[in-house]
Amino acid sequence: MDAGIGQFIPLILIFVIFYFFLIRPQQKKVKDHKAMVEALKRGDKVITSGGIVGVVERIIDNEKVEIKISENVNVEIIRSTGIQGLVTSAETKK
Repeated sequence: MDAGIGQFIPLILIFVIFYFFLIRPQQKKVKDHKAMVEALKRGDKVITSGGIVGVVERIIDNEKVEIKISENVNVEIIRSTGIQGLVTSAETKK
């Protein structure tokens, strides 16, 4: 009986190592990204997942964001998957 349990110890150790070095940091990264996307407001400078830098013009029904990437050029993107990161928080326009 002890020999059977002894064979599973390396597998358990590998799972523990994977959890602490791969799974847990990935979950933290996803949680931080979700919090950043939910906190977006008008005037924030963001990077899209395609690498385009723009400024948030308006938030559309909590799913989409309109981003100004150039003069007279606005793009709608999906809020949760389209925004990679926040560059800076700018002053809110009035």
